[in-house]
Amino acid sequence: MNNFITKPEILSPAGDMEALSAALRFGADAVYVGGTQFSMRTSPKNFDAEALQKAVEMTHSFGKKLYLTCNILPRETELSLLPDFLKKAEKCGVDALIIADMGVLSLAQKYAPNTAVHMSTQVGIVNSESAKTLRNMGAARVVLARELSFREIIEIRRNIPADLEIECFVHGAMCVSFSGRCLISEYLTGRDPNRGDCSQPCRWKYHLYEENRSGNFYPVFEEDGGTYLYNSRDMCMIDHIPELVKAGISSFKIEGRAKTSYYTAVVTNAYRKALDAYFEAGCPDDFTTPDLIKEELEKISHREYNTGFYMGHTPGQTTENGGYIRRYDLVALCEEERDFGGIITQRNKFYLGDEVDILPPSGVPFTVKALRLVDEYSNEVDSTPHPMQRLELHADRPIPAGSYLRVKRKNS
Repeated sequence: MNNFITKPEILSPAGDMEALSAALRFGADAVYVGGTQFSMRTSPKNFDAEALQKAVEMTHSFGKKLYLTCNILPRETELSLLPDFLKKAEKCGVDALIIADMGVLSLAQKYAPNTAVHMSTQVGIVNSESAKTLRNMGAARVVLARELSFREIIEIRRNIPADLEIECFVHGAMCVSFSGRCLISEYLTGRDPNRGDCSQPCRWKYHLYEENRSGNFYPVFEEDGGTYLYNSRDMCMIDHIPELVKAGISSFKIEGRAKTSYYTAVVTNAYRKALDAYFEAGCPDDFTTPDLIKEELEKISHREYNTGFYMGHTPGQTTENGGYIRRYDLVALCEEERDFGGIITQRNKFYLGDEVDILPPSGVPFTVKALRLVDEYSNEVDSTPHPMQRLELHADRPIPAGSYLRVKRKNS
């Protein structure tokens, strides 16, 4: 193996404590979270001061790192709130602040001087001079713009100091904006995407009306549902681990702070296993990600996958529908391992006799058959109709605590 190759960090999203726990249990080296202020995602639960302290303590107990987003573009009235926010973040012990605004960078150096700074993709860093300037201003890491190709990333890495880390998105939702900076939502709905409140109008469906003759409707569609003109595909780089590593990327970032803990677990697990397998094989150029790992990314809800801009072309749009591809349903979480199977908490309905696909926190996925279901009153049941119901699932082998249980959808 080339001794100069450094193993990248797997950086996972966490919108709440459940997702944070999932990221840590399924192999993240670091997690990024948002506070209740100054975060580019207002829809997740996020972390108030008390929850952030607990999140830092949990993450550090795993020997991992926690980064706090402070990446909105604050308006003048919000500036006075930043010093206290930054002081509290440093006191909590976060490992880095993710920042998009030069003024916030200056304030962070004043009020959180001992906390590393990572410059967000919202900055739009597309060349080495910008990266070096930000390093000179105190940044330890730059999150490159998502619009860069492998060739451009390699050149940037070659032309910046070795101690400046590069972070790049490798998986998750993309949008039609440049590095996350968009005005469509604010223009149409008054919700500012650059302050964490995007209404995602790029995911809406659109129709065409003829201008001069009232009532003349012209449907524009691939299918009857309308046309999703701006609806970007999801990025997936699981087949390109060697190129990502050899481009000199320090951190593989997974998008999705608004996603579920199950999504976080599956994607984190897939990239963890793929990266480990590549290094265990000695980092060969002809490494191919095992199918068993790639198949996991088909078991989460997602839009059509592609490779973003890494190959030097635009991602393209998903015009056939605005929703997700869903081949599997999450049906339960295993709370306790038992010899007969496990104690589970129901998430979606499934039935006695179903083939249940298990994603354990360690090891490889496996399948069991639901041989027997027993509710909390010791009654045998033939299905699980009640959300969050605790049941005994009897199967042909034990199910590790912390495992996610999935059932394949019919006709998928």
